[in-house]
Amino acid sequence: MSNNNELLYTAIKAAFYGGREILEVYHQSDFSVEWKKDDSPLTQADRAAHQTIKKYLDETGIPVLSEEGKEIEYEERRQWQKFWLVDPLDGTKEFIRRNGEFTVNIALIENNIPVLGVILVPETKELYFAENELGAYKKDNFDKALILDQILYDAHTLPMSSGPNVFTVVASRSHMSEETQQYIEELKKTHGRIETLSRGSSLKLCMVAEGKANVYPRFAPTMEWDTAAGHAIVRIAGADVLNHDTGNELTYNKEDLRNPWFLVER
Repeated sequence: MSNNNELLYTAIKAAFYGGREILEVYHQSDFSVEWKKDDSPLTQADRAAHQTIKKYLDETGIPVLSEEGKEIEYEERRQWQKFWLVDPLDGTKEFIRRNGEFTVNIALIENNIPVLGVILVPETKELYFAENELGAYKKDNFDKALILDQILYDAHTLPMSSGPNVFTVVASRSHMSEETQQYIEELKKTHGRIETLSRGSSLKLCMVAEGKANVYPRFAPTMEWDTAAGHAIVRIAGADVLNHDTGNELTYNKEDLRNPWFLVER
């Protein structure tokens, strides 16, 4: 197994066991919710997943930047040529609503670009993963910590289709901004009939990577750990994640970890 494949396998294992920690909390009859300074929710599932994922990723000797462990000064981070970027539980609002649309996101960043990405949907057992040389894939019914060759054996190459029959926009289930609605209205002038998909968490990027949607506009706040894993999967599946204002590809490990507005398009 090549070194990058070993790193991919480590990330898949970390996501799998982190996802198990999340489901233990998710299937409780009740769980506590705290609110962070930015008014975003935090549960014990976020913390448990963070600890488990970090344990596996630390074995690689590559630095880890995680949403739940993000107090790392830029002066230290800016020296990193390679690092893991993690959102242990993306879609905490979806988790609290118990709609299943929450994910574990793990990306490997090299020279500010995501070159490897893993997204696990713990509740539905869907696994999306990609690596520059290996390609982009989706595996259904991922419920065992299999070796990489077994995972690849019945995984589907992404995109799984050339695109939907009707021009399709995927949008946030929790954060549909006025600007996004205006953008969709403009698309109708070009494409006529428009279908919309609503998804939570990083599943919106997966819909474009998978070929189920043509575009995902994000004109609302996100952080680097929200998008990095999906960005890797989208890019390796042949689509783009572009800064809305400049048209350039999103980059990572900025001093300010907030993303600009962006478009994911095929």
